[in-house]
This record gives sequence, structure tokens and C-alpha cells, in this order.
Amino acid sequence: MELFSAEGYEFARQVLQRGIAAVYLIAFISAANQFPALLGEHGLLPAPRFLERVRGRGIPTLFRWHYSDRFLLAVAWAGAAVAALLVAGLPQAGPPWLPLAAFLLIWFLYLSIVNIGQTFYGFGWESLLLEAGFLAAFLGSTEVAPPVTVLFLFRWLVFRLEFGAGLIKMRGDPVWRNLTALYYHHETQPMPNPASWFFHHLPKPLHKAEVLGNHFAQLVVPFFLFFPQPVAGIAALVVIGTQAWLVLSGNFAWLNILTILLAFSTVGDSTIQALLPGARFSAPDPSATPVWFAVVVLAVTALMLYWAWDPLRNLFSRDQLMNASFNRWHLSNAYGAFGSITRIRNEVVIEGTLDEPGPAAQWREYGFKGKPGDPARMPRQFAPYHLRLDWLMWFLALGASGGSWFPVLVQKLLDGDPRTLALLRTDPFAGIPPRWIRVRVYRYRFSTWAERRAERVWWVREPSGFLLEPVRRPEA
Repeated sequence: MELFSAEGYEFARQVLQRGIAAVYLIAFISAANQFPALLGEHGLLPAPRFLERVRGRGIPTLFRWHYSDRFLLAVAWAGAAVAALLVAGLPQAGPPWLPLAAFLLIWFLYLSIVNIGQTFYGFGWESLLLEAGFLAAFLGSTEVAPPVTVLFLFRWLVFRLEFGAGLIKMRGDPVWRNLTALYYHHETQPMPNPASWFFHHLPKPLHKAEVLGNHFAQLVVPFFLFFPQPVAGIAALVVIGTQAWLVLSGNFAWLNILTILLAFSTVGDSTIQALLPGARFSAPDPSATPVWFAVVVLAVTALMLYWAWDPLRNLFSRDQLMNASFNRWHLSNAYGAFGSITRIRNEVVIEGTLDEPGPAAQWREYGFKGKPGDPARMPRQFAPYHLRLDWLMWFLALGASGGSWFPVLVQKLLDGDPRTLALLRTDPFAGIPPRWIRVRVYRYRFSTWAERRAERVWWVREPSGFLLEPVRRPEA
């Protein structure tokens, strides 16, 4: 089994297994907190109705035969419990079948949620987490050395993720090619964080250097992930560094954190020991690998290589797809982000009143947890936690259709629905249903240094029209 086993990658395995499990833990907690209000029996897009529409299509999910909010919560908390055990490293301390079973379990539990999550789970990092969790199942336990083929599949995943993102940028918005993308991105990204204001105000020549560095990291560096050490390890450190820069400058759920974790698949123990001379890692005997485990891993490797053709072809297609799944299991996907950059930031602001509409009406604004609202409120850090409603509100402001869920959101606010209100940061009516609701559109921009000092605001906004004229709560 010596050719099958990758010696000197124990640190990589620990980071991959524990780190990926930690992201699953966050994802399951997010599902328990948000899914019932967004997609539950009485949610904005009720999952039972979706399941009725897709019945007979063979979508892999535990909820095919039965959905209830109670069952969803049981699945989410069970997944969180198993993920927590993996973060602690307990299954990995046993025989290789134990972490294999644990990871496959949380992978399928989360797949069951994603496959009925509709637009609220239509993000590329859902597929990324599913693919990463599936691969992590075959890294084995501390009793065996990490399989070399699985580490290769992780490198192939990082390559697709980075190179695909680089290509979609070069094929997309010209601001990536003329290096001006970051003149706008920090201000118009879906959910700025506390540092985004400062990143936006960096000198423009530095913004151009950032874009150039991004192109190098995504279009050149990924090829070196397949080189021998130490070249592969250095390439991984470049990926980790650029992703850490993105973590500092914005809220992108777990996309960047997970990419950093995946890049460690290329970092050997020797690289870590060079950086931390006192680090010591166990070295399992390659001959201890059970035959059954090798057979299973090689079969899965063959399957993933078979599925690799579609994403490989997609990379070199003129009509490159971004964040696409080519099979219902969300394995061997296409990735990419921000092929186009928004130049202007519009925000949808929901307001309610207890008065009759008119010049004397007092309209009060609902506050969201992550998306901009009150200009004086500093942007918050939420990633790697995913605020799904806030993200959909950003797409709505870009002109995306909210026809299936947004009218329901408005109606639930008119009803004072407690579950829906729990998704928000502030309810200006303290649980009392408003009589009327209207939806305004504002144009936002970051304040200047002078405006920040004088007015203590992070944003400057001006009215840009109405998305929805005042609508009334039906009388009882």
C-alpha cells in the first residue's frame, strides 16, 4: 500500500477533516435557525409545496417522503452533533470506517437540506461544502496514512475553484481586464464587513495591484498545486494568503474560509515544520491500510475522475458556467464568482406605519442583520455564518425576481409573524403588526473620510424610487 498512501500529510488531513466539519457545524446551525422561517411549512417558499412539484424526479433527499419543521430540525441538529464530534477528532481516532461513515452521514444530511432549499440554497458554496465533505470521508483515520488519490482530488477541487473563478472574471466584466474592479467591489459587494469601508478607500493604484495579484493567484498559481514539494506548498500558501485578504474585506459566508481549508491539502508536514520547527506529526505505517479501504477509495477516485469531464470542459468553454452542478449529488461541480461587478449600490428598504398613508404618516424602517440599512450603523462581520435572507435582498436590489418569495415576506411582516421577524435585526413595531408597508429603493455609497468625521456615518444614501407602493394589512 506504499504507492497508495501519502506520507507526510498528517497536518493536511487534520486541517481538512476538522476544518470541513467545523463549516458543516455552522451550516447545520444556520439551517436550524433559518430554514423553518424561510422554507418551512409556513415559510416564504414552503418546502412541502416544492416537494409536491418535483415528486418523481429522483432528487436525493431524506424529505422526499415526509417533510415537517420538526423533522428538519432533527436532521439539522443531528448533523450538527456529528459534525461537532468530527471537529473534536473523535471518529478520526478510530478505524478508517468511522470517519468515513460520519462524513458521509453529514454530507447526505446536508444534501437533503440543499436539494429542497430552492433559491435560498442556490449558492455555489453549498455545492463546494458538499463536495468537500464527500471527499473528506475518504481521508481515513489516524490509523492509516492519507490516500494519495484523495489528496489529488482535493487539489483538483482547489484548481477548479480558483482557475474557474479567474476565467469567469477574464471572460466577464471588462473592469477585471482593465484592473479597475476594486474601484467598486468593496462598496457594492453583497454584504460589506467592518473593514470594507477602509478597503474601499485604499489608493486606486493599490486597487489595481490587488486585481493584478488576484489574476496571478487564480490564473497562474493553481497549476503549481500539482507540482512536487515545496512548489505545491508555496502555491497553496499564495492561495491561502489571497483568500485571507478576502476574508478581511467582506462577508462571503464560508466560501473563503473553506477555500483556505481546502488549500491545506497541498501543504506537507515538512512545510509546516519549516514554519514551526517544533511541530511534530505522527506517521502511520502505510502497510496498515486495510485492503477494503483501498478498494473503496480507488473506486470513489475512479468515479470522481469520470465525473471530472464536464467541469473540465466547462473551464475551457466560451459559455463557461459559474457555480453549476452536473449531477444531483453536487459532486464535481463548476465554480466561480463575481464575473461581473456592480458599479452602483441599490438597497431595498422595507418600511411600515401604524398610520394612514399621507404627509403626516410616520414610516419606520425594518433593520436587517447584515445588509446595509441605517447609514450610521457600521457594517458587521457575519461570515462564515450565512444570512440567507440578506443575500436574497441584495439580489432583489439588483433587479432579480423576488416574485415567489418577496410578496410572502411583505405579507408576513404585515401579519407580525414572529418567525419571520426573528430573521431581522430590528422590528420597529415590537411585534405589533403595522397597518401599511411600503418598499423603497435607495442608492447607497460609502461616506468619504470627511463625511465620516463630520456626520459619523458609514453610508450616504438618497431615495431612488419605490419597489412597492403602500399595501395594507387585510382587516380581520
